[in-house]
Amino acid sequence: MLSTIYYGWWVVLACFIINLYVGGIIFFSFTAFFEPIQREFGWSYTQISIATSLRGLEMGIFAPIVGFLVDRFGFRKLLLGGSVIIGIGLVVLSFTQSLLMFYLCFLLIALGAGGCTSVVTLTAVAVWFRKNVGLAMGIMASGFGAGGLIVPLVVFLIDACGWRLTLVILGAGMWLLGIPLSLIVRDRPEHVGLSPEGLGPESSQTTPEGERPVSTTGAFVEMIKRRSFLYLNIAETVRMMAVTAVVIHMMPYLSSLGIPRSTSGAVAAALPLVSIAGRFGFGWWGDRFDKRIVMAATFFMMSAGAFAFCYVHSTGILLLFLLLFAPGFGGSMVLRGSILQEYFGMAYFGKMIGIVMGSASIGGIIGPTLAGWAFDTIGSYTLVWYGLCGISGAAIFLIMKIKPAVSASGNVLN
Repeated sequence: MLSTIYYGWWVVLACFIINLYVGGIIFFSFTAFFEPIQREFGWSYTQISIATSLRGLEMGIFAPIVGFLVDRFGFRKLLLGGSVIIGIGLVVLSFTQSLLMFYLCFLLIALGAGGCTSVVTLTAVAVWFRKNVGLAMGIMASGFGAGGLIVPLVVFLIDACGWRLTLVILGAGMWLLGIPLSLIVRDRPEHVGLSPEGLGPESSQTTPEGERPVSTTGAFVEMIKRRSFLYLNIAETVRMMAVTAVVIHMMPYLSSLGIPRSTSGAVAAALPLVSIAGRFGFGWWGDRFDKRIVMAATFFMMSAGAFAFCYVHSTGILLLFLLLFAPGFGGSMVLRGSILQEYFGMAYFGKMIGIVMGSASIGGIIGPTLAGWAFDTIGSYTLVWYGLCGISGAAIFLIMKIKPAVSASGNVLN
């Protein structure tokens, strides 16, 4: 029975679990560490937020480099190395005694995360799938959303045994899960005698008039110079600015409104879990409808959700925020990869998704730092949420202007 399952789905499963753990412990759970660390060291919200921005270098300086490495060496070795480095980074972080050490540990974690998430897992799915790439990416990316399941456990561990021991436990867990799962992954279908899902053993090599092979010298440079690629990069910058600001500052923001830590922790866990609906749903819709329209819908939901976040004074509004923002950011995360594959092809996918994630890191650095600065300066996050609402809505117009750079046959359009 199991032998009849296409091996690409095992790759998706391995990436799903890695995303679940890495997303849960590094991205979604850090909001639970925020206040205990602030109380122990007395650092400002801005100083702590800078550390999360350094972690965002996983999508910044490291992402384009990882993009080139994954095209050259494959993703199996990067997943394995990333798992080892993340575990080391978390354990060393537990010994933090100074702000400098705090920052250096986050840089180490960012280095490891660069090999475990984003560029690597997206490329893995894109290499193995064609026809159902949106669904496969949706399932894989849902692991990141399912990381919300870990947040209550992290909150419990911090409250029960302190934030330092919690980091040691999480680091050991990274080794126990990440290393064996990395060994399941195969770099290409051909390595196990298969073809990419949705393609036959052979594909047409003809080049229609008005097109040229993507391997043509300068094709990669030409594609990244196109305005459509610029629009996608700007949209990703905006998306990550909104997502990181909300995720990192969710518990401090809700606490500032007088909401109990147990409740804000539950909301922090619910956000990625609710986003799973967007990852599955919008990924599936993206396989069947114009990906630009589907992605624009996700940005509209994020914009509306950010607006609702400004008025979280009741359970009803908090629920509305979750139902809008979470599926929106979950769906947009899936669609960036499937749009890149369909509109720009697979020849340079690793390099191009690395550049896109590098651009996104700009937003990932600005978002949480700006939110922390706003709270330190004016004692409120409201203006930040209004701003994120506006720019998320404006990004819709850029998304709708994206045009294909390659044809269905994979050749560059002149």
